[in-house]
Amino acid sequence: MTMHPRARAFRTRPGQSFAPSTAIAAAPSAPAVQDTSAPATAPATDPDPTTEALTGRQLRMARRIAQKHGIKAASDLDAVRQLRERGIDPFERANMLQLVPNAPDEGAAGVPAARREAPAPAMPTDAPLDDAGRAAEIMEIQRDIVRRRRRRLALLGVRLAFFVGLPTAIAGYYYNVIATPMYATNSTFIIQQADLAAGGANLGGLFAGTGLASQQDSIAVQDYLLSREAYRRLDEDLGFRAHFSDPDIDPLQRLDTDATREQGYELYTDMVQIGYDPTEGVVKLEVVAADPTVSARFSQSLIDYAEERVDQLTARLRGDQMEGASDSFEEAERKMLEAQSRVVQLQEQLGVVSAEAELSNAYGQIGTIETQLREERLRLDELLANRRPNQTRVDIARSRIAQLDQELARLREGLTDAGTDAASLARVTAELGVAQMDLQTRQLLLQQAAQQLETARIEANRQVRYLSTSRPPVPPDQPTYPKAFENTVLAFLIFGAIYLMISLTVAILREQVSG
Repeated sequence: MTMHPRARAFRTRPGQSFAPSTAIAAAPSAPAVQDTSAPATAPATDPDPTTEALTGRQLRMARRIAQKHGIKAASDLDAVRQLRERGIDPFERANMLQLVPNAPDEGAAGVPAARREAPAPAMPTDAPLDDAGRAAEIMEIQRDIVRRRRRRLALLGVRLAFFVGLPTAIAGYYYNVIATPMYATNSTFIIQQADLAAGGANLGGLFAGTGLASQQDSIAVQDYLLSREAYRRLDEDLGFRAHFSDPDIDPLQRLDTDATREQGYELYTDMVQIGYDPTEGVVKLEVVAADPTVSARFSQSLIDYAEERVDQLTARLRGDQMEGASDSFEEAERKMLEAQSRVVQLQEQLGVVSAEAELSNAYGQIGTIETQLREERLRLDELLANRRPNQTRVDIARSRIAQLDQELARLREGLTDAGTDAASLARVTAELGVAQMDLQTRQLLLQQAAQQLETARIEANRQVRYLSTSRPPVPPDQPTYPKAFENTVLAFLIFGAIYLMISLTVAILREQVSG
């Protein structure tokens, strides 16, 4: 069983029939090129492209053919319509093959003669350009590019002049013509600590006299001079707000007469600049005013305020140290005097100046009597040793011994027993001993309190801070501000940077939107 080949049709037009045509069979077999002399026109009865069911591929093909023939169409359907008006069928095979690179003619032999008898009319094409024409076209393109670049550069110059040049010119005019000259008074001072008598005895002596020793004090003074308290004192003493409310000052730097205290303080922080160098421990002060003399007065007043603040920083510490040491010394002295009064009172009451002396005297008397008593007893023993002792002498010796015994007993009784008028010597000795020991203790405590008081005085002297002015405030003889050239250049850079950032932002947004 054999299969007959069947040809498939592509891009068929509505109403087109693929049945064998008798006209084609009866047509002469003359070459197709003989019929191309008379261009074929599109039939007047071509259907409207909008009513045809054209595929997307057909529409793209029609757009490409229209672009090749130089036809500007608003849409793909418009391209089909204009091509048909010119007698070009965009869906003919010959027109589609024009979009494909030319190949050898080996496939032309296989095309049936009937299909080559009525080819699509050839559109007039541009004549090939010679070297001169090509050079002219290139020059025209280059001129167009140059014109576009010049136009863009002109627009860029206008934008730069409006957004950068004009604000810079206004700023330069203000700084050079309108701005009120300001005078800055510079001064430096250092906060020093008192010299130490034994500076090398502790670790603190290693940093004495350096910037590290007074760093906290310098920072505290710096904060105080930039505080509202310093601004209030300066305004009350020298009229800071009244000076900067002068109508002769330009409006941008002038303080309104009805300005609030906060607005005045903001201007104060702008006109008073304080810097601290931690390596050298030097505080630098700059005060700006519209008059050089007023500027120097402001600076000197601020230095005086700083000196008062430096003295107040350690005044409480020094006062507490001295107050505690003084109270301890006074208390020790008072108790020592009370102990001394107690000793004197006991001495007057007991009639004894020194209990030790009285006791020593009593023991001396007892020792003497005991010695005499021992001698009398020895003498009596010698008398009794005789065979015939002298009775009178024996009686005298015995009487003497009895007297000495009575005296010895009385003296010993006086050491412990109190009589009718006075206390016993032991009691007197005990009371005086306690009183004297208390007196000695109070005297020792008084000595320690005196040493503590002296130590506190030395430590208080060490805590004293001194503000030494290394460069006193001197009125300047020429204006310090504004710096017209520097400020103008800075304004130019700022406006240029703003314009550049805005341009980059707009370009990025435009690219994102178009993408």
